[in-house]
Amino acid sequence: MSHPPDPAPGATGAKFVPPAEAAESDFDELETYLEYRAADESEAPDMSHQLKSGPLAMVETAFLASTAALIWLVNTYFPPGPILRMLFPLPMALVYLRWGPRAAWMSALVSGLLLSVLMGPPRSLLFLIPYALLGVQLGFFWVRRASWYVSIAVGSLLGTVGFFFRLWLSSLLVGEDLWVYLTTQVTQMLNWGLERLVGLGVLDVGVLGQANVEAVQLLALVSVMASNIIYLFTVHLAAWLLLGRLGAKIPEPPGWVQD
Repeated sequence: MSHPPDPAPGATGAKFVPPAEAAESDFDELETYLEYRAADESEAPDMSHQLKSGPLAMVETAFLASTAALIWLVNTYFPPGPILRMLFPLPMALVYLRWGPRAAWMSALVSGLLLSVLMGPPRSLLFLIPYALLGVQLGFFWVRRASWYVSIAVGSLLGTVGFFFRLWLSSLLVGEDLWVYLTTQVTQMLNWGLERLVGLGVLDVGVLGQANVEAVQLLALVSVMASNIIYLFTVHLAAWLLLGRLGAKIPEPPGWVQD
């Protein structure tokens, strides 16, 4: 069986290029296409790790979610004082700073599910509201380089909502309105103390009956908001000292803090 003759060199009009020369020309075109430049240290922080594929983000999110759940678990059964309480929102905030809002919400949800298995749904809800939400909120403001005053103010409102959610959930489990019960008991104690002071002649009789439930509730609300402001300030200090070492810096504190 005869094979067809090879076409003449000039029949097709194409020039034969050896494979080695073709590869070199391809690399030359690639180098001219890509523009390499040195990294500028004065630019914004390098966030190129967010462009990587999912495994790194998934591993960090799961690790920090389990860390947050472990901190809550240890603080519940073996409370060492207020030290661990400052760290409750930081894992979610760190996830937000490194991987964005979706990963932060996933870490909050995973930590809540893990705590619901380890400690039951009520205590997992007490972690989610407000501490997990605080972590996402702080990460939101820190990524946008908001000032400490703004993030502390919004976080204090969220912490106050979390306090009343905790009180409502406890009232639901107990079957009694704990807010009314506590404020009533405090009012009775204040009236009893005023009566004793009047009996000793320290105060005038006109102060009797001035401690009412509404005034006590207003005072309790103000004290809750003040305690949340102090708590958020300590959280910011802890984040400023710790997260910067992990490559996720938060906005600089006000000048009076640095002084």
